Amino acid sequence: MSSEPTSPASDRGIIAADRLRRVYNDGTAQARTAIEDISFTVRKGELVCIVGPSGAGKTTLLRALSGLAQPTSGTVKFEGRSLTSVPSRFGLVFQDYGRSLYPWFTNGKNVALPLLARRVPRVERKRRVSEVLASVGLGHVEKQYPWELSGGMQQRVAIARALSYRPDVLFMDEPFASVDAQTRYGLEDLVLAVRRDLGITVVIVTHDIDEAVYLSDRVVVLTDSPARVKEIVDVPLGERREQIGTRSSPEFMHLRRHILDLVMPRAIP
Repeated sequence: MSSEPTSPASDRGIIAADRLRRVYNDGTAQARTAIEDISFTVRKGELVCIVGPSGAGKTTLLRALSGLAQPTSGTVKFEGRSLTSVPSRFGLVFQDYGRSLYPWFTNGKNVALPLLARRVPRVERKRRVSEVLASVGLGHVEKQYPWELSGGMQQRVAIARALSYRPDVLFMDEPFASVDAQTRYGLEDLVLAVRRDLGITVVIVTHDIDEAVYLSDRVVVLTDSPARVKEIVDVPLGERREQIGTRSSPEFMHLRRHILDLVMPRAIP
């Protein structure tokens, strides 16, 4: 059911973290270590969720893996090359969709922004915008504005924007935390469909254990701060998953219980 943390040298993947450490120092003696000695790989085409206690350093780890922030020590490699910035082949989706979308731009123009930055020709931009909005079920909102949409629909626009330039890896930081449960289930299934149809690699930070089990091929469980890898749990639930059947299966319940016990062992009688 589970596998021990492995060295990137022994399990090469599209992303390899090797002995990552991140220390926050505000110039005083109260330096804080957020993550410590973290090593694991993400294989091409898989979906990996990162979970752990509140404040453990999950977002810090995601920022290091994506190139948004440099670790204090250790390395992150993408296809064997060390990261020094966010590669053009990475897509990023954050929790606060309200801040990530520009309200004065239409949804179509919001999605087109990274294509403009990459100087994609106008005709190709228009085609890709229509294509990715349709892929997230929003082909009808291109000329509307973000503030005309529900929270879940706005997050779909944010996902479409991240997909518009066809990334190889999609990083998501608590992407569904700000929406209601029913909308969350729809967005989870959307991510599974996008991953399946486009063959991209997905790394998600989430505090929701059920979500991690439902989505993942593997779950990286972190310890309390400073975060280390406590266990990497395989999730052999198959490629095709559906909300009611998968979540009510004995296999799902067993995995959920195991990961909950890892994250907060004293809370389980």
